Amino acid sequence: QVHLVESGGGSVQTGGSLRLSCDTSGITYNLYCMGWFRQAPGKEREGVAGIRTGGFGPYYADSVKGRFTISQDNAKNALYLQMNDLKPEDTAVYYCAAGPTGRQGCDYNSWGQGTQVTVSS
Repeated sequence: QVHLVESGGGSVQTGGSLRLSCDTSGITYNLYCMGWFRQAPGKEREGVAGIRTGGFGPYYADSVKGRFTISQDNAKNALYLQMNDLKPEDTAVYYCAAGPTGRQGCDYNSWGQGTQVTVSS
C-alpha cells in the first residue's frame, strides 16, 4: 500500500525559501509519476511540479517556473520541492502525490496528508 508523508511546511516572509519533503513507501509501479500539488482556501487544487519515469523531464506550473525545483532521491524513496522567492500567492496546503504513468500523463491515485505553507508580506 502506498504511503506518502509530507513535511517541511511553515510560515515565511515574502522572498523566503522552504524545502518540502515527501517520504514515500509502497510504490511498486515500474513506471510512475510523483508530483506536488497545492490548494489554497476557496480555490481548486492545482498541479505545481512533477516527475515521470522514462527519461521525461520535470514539469512545472507557469506560476512557479524559475522559483521551484522538484527532485527525488531514489535511494531514500523521497521527493522534494525546493521553493525559493516565495510569494503570498504561494500560500496553500501542499500535497505530494504518486501514481502510475497513464496513456496521457499521470494517473495520480495516492496522496499525502498535506503540509501548510504560509507566505506573508
